[in-house]
Amino acid sequence: MGEVKDFTPWLAKEENLKLLGDTIGIDLEFEAKETDVGPFQADILCKDALTSHRVLIENQLEETNHSHLGQILTYGAGLGATTIVWIAKRFTEEHRAALDWLNVMSANAEINFFGLEIELWRIGNSPIAPKFNVVCKPNDWAEDESKIVKRELTETRRLQLNYWTEFAKFLRESDSMLKIRAPQPAHYMNVSIGNSHAHLDALAYAREKKIAVQLILFGSYFKNKFEQLQQEKEAINNEIGSELFWDNSSAKTIRYIRLVKKDEDIKDSKNWPNQHKWLYEKLEAFYSTFAERLKNLDEGDYEPENSDSANENAEASDK
Repeated sequence: MGEVKDFTPWLAKEENLKLLGDTIGIDLEFEAKETDVGPFQADILCKDALTSHRVLIENQLEETNHSHLGQILTYGAGLGATTIVWIAKRFTEEHRAALDWLNVMSANAEINFFGLEIELWRIGNSPIAPKFNVVCKPNDWAEDESKIVKRELTETRRLQLNYWTEFAKFLRESDSMLKIRAPQPAHYMNVSIGNSHAHLDALAYAREKKIAVQLILFGSYFKNKFEQLQQEKEAINNEIGSELFWDNSSAKTIRYIRLVKKDEDIKDSKNWPNQHKWLYEKLEAFYSTFAERLKNLDEGDYEPENSDSANENAEASDK
């Protein structure tokens, strides 16, 4: 088996990228393989479906080496990737330590490095199946929905993490089809709406005592898309069953449409089931109202706008 002719095309298959994405907690959308970076070629380029950030995947069939360490840094910089995944048969202690160091040094820049070892399993006569083992990950990345590792959390951050962890359990018990990111210590939780330039947020504000849901538009033609949706404002408000707040003047690179429920104290854990029920119902309503509309929007003749960060949404809208 050769890396370029066999391993990379195999890894780029939808089912294998899904398994990889499930392992690292990212909903991966395939963009390209063997992408040019100057005179070199990066193995696989994907997008994070929730944030539209680029994800670089560099794979090798043998033990990690210095050449591939240099490649992931060169390709990541050239492609503007915010998540870099290095897959190998085995990681040396030196390269494992190098990724740990990179995660520490790049934490403020929100660039994440993963190191994964791959195994191929077969039970009886069943087809060979891959298994990814995470050997390196960002320091604050959740292995599951119940913990954030190696991070000292403030009281507010701990409250936020517990709040979203319970909300994730609520969604599972409700048989919800909503696709969420693993709970994080933040005032928001991203929810996919099946569009690379939009997503939903569930929001919970401890100080302001309110919860909310919103649709975020970013990336190319976000202004034009917002204006088209505004033309259906009355119909959309009626479908949601509430008067929505349509923000036309927030950050330069986003627009959002929000529904707020005031006088909701997230410090009162006894009331979490009621708050989570409201968030769930409104997220479902937003999804059914906006998902199909977003697919049918006309980009028109507007020049594309650049979004420095899709997650600028939550920070800019924390008002």
